This record gives sequence, C-alpha cells and structure tokens, in this order.
Amino acid sequence: MRVSIGLTNYSWPEGPGRLADVAKAADDGGVDTLWVPDHLLQADPTATPDQREMYEAYTTLGYLAAHTGRVRLGTMVTAVTFREPALLVKAVTTVHALSGGRAWLGIGAGYHEEEAHAMGVPLPPVAERFDRLEETLRIARHMWSGDESPYEGTHYHLARPTSHPRPETRPRVLIGGTGERRTLPLVARYADACNVFDIPDDGHTVRRKLSVLARECEKIARPYEEIEKTLSTRLNPGESATSFTRRCEQAAAWGIDHAVVITAGPWTPANLKTLTTAVRQLR
Repeated sequence: MRVSIGLTNYSWPEGPGRLADVAKAADDGGVDTLWVPDHLLQADPTATPDQREMYEAYTTLGYLAAHTGRVRLGTMVTAVTFREPALLVKAVTTVHALSGGRAWLGIGAGYHEEEAHAMGVPLPPVAERFDRLEETLRIARHMWSGDESPYEGTHYHLARPTSHPRPETRPRVLIGGTGERRTLPLVARYADACNVFDIPDDGHTVRRKLSVLARECEKIARPYEEIEKTLSTRLNPGESATSFTRRCEQAAAWGIDHAVVITAGPWTPANLKTLTTAVRQLR
C-alpha cells in the first residue's frame, strides 16, 4: 500500500516556509506522492475563515521539486478548463523534467462553480467539460509521443503541438472522479490511476466503483491491474499510526493500492509523524 499526502491547507501559523519542512518530512519518511490542490480559492470545507491561503498549483509543484529528491508530485486534481491543453502539458512536462521524472498529470472535468464565478474562470456545461477532458488527454498523449502533426478536435486545434524537452518517461496520468458514465470509461482508456473516495459504508461504494472500472477495462481489453487505484481519505484527529494502518489494510482488501491522506487544517509535525510511522508499518 502506497501512502501519499494531500496538501489541502497552506495556512500554517509559522508562515509559508513550513511547506518546505512538510515536503522534506514526506521525502525522508517514505511518502509516495505530494498532491496539491489546483484551486484559486480555498476549497477545503473544513478550513476556518482565517485559513484562506491557496497557492497556484504548478508554481507550488516546482517549489516542491526543488525541496525534494524522491517523492512524486502531482495535482489532485487540475480542472480541465483552467488551462489550455498545450500549456497544461507543458507545465506538467516541465515539472517532470526538472524533478527527474517525478510528476503526475492529475486531471478532472472540474466542478467548482462558485470559484469559477468569483475568479472569471470558464466552467462550461458538464457534457462539454467531459468532452474537453477527453480531448486534453488525447493531446497529452499526442505531445508526449513526439508527434508534431496537427491536432484537430471539436474544442481544440493545435497546428504543431511540440513538447520539448521530451521526457525519457512520460508523466503518469490520474483522472479524478468516480462517475460511471463518463469518468471511469476515461480512466480505462487514458489513465494510469483513478481516485475514489473513502465513504463510510464498509467499502460498498469503493468496491462498486472498482467493479465498474474493471468492466470498462474488459470492454477495451486493457488489463485492470495496470491501473493504480487510489483512495482519498482523512487522517482523523488524534488517530494513531496503528489505527490508520489497519484502515489502509482494510482498503487494500477492497482493491485499493494507494491512500491519499488529507487532514483538517494544515499538516502538523504530529500528523506527519503518525503518517510516516504508518508508512513504515505498511511496508
């Protein structure tokens, strides 16, 4: 079981320099990935009114790459409408190249209507967002393959999609969301990983979503085992490493490979110690 940190809250009392300390603790402690939100406004529903700091995602990933040497880096997840596809692919490829091949492309259709309205970010109808998501995934493959021929889609038209430097290995792709009609079929066709949610129903929802994904893989003759199954979960206040380890073991029995862990509020030294202890227990 891989264990990752989701950085949903940057409002440390000590200031932004605390982010480097968290990154170093994750890097040294065996954490698999540091995931950052791709929002312009604080979107964590557990945040207090004074916890409003929200850093731009890809600038933050570059900072994290400079302060780490092993841990992987990605967004959980980028809304497809935030950036033109070529710009997004360029940003992810740059992080991947400068970090020595540690970047994910974490992407989804987007959902945050209030944020879009407040910040002037486009949020087309749901069906269009999913169409744009699929086109963006195709463009990423196109650019990473080295194919510079024109791309002509419904929403995007690239005359010469060029991506240099070309990484030795392409970034891995995670698609966020669990929709059974559009999202999970896209995961089967384009992604290296999915992300499901830790709903308190003894794993019934997780198992159902993974069974849908397995069927979608079967339809296109793709090995289901190729897809990394990640679970977004929360480290409960005061939870012990042993308790969290047991929850991860239960999730593994549901078919989960990778736990993405968030906390209420910013990550603290105590929470980091709990998580890195659990990482050792799960090896």
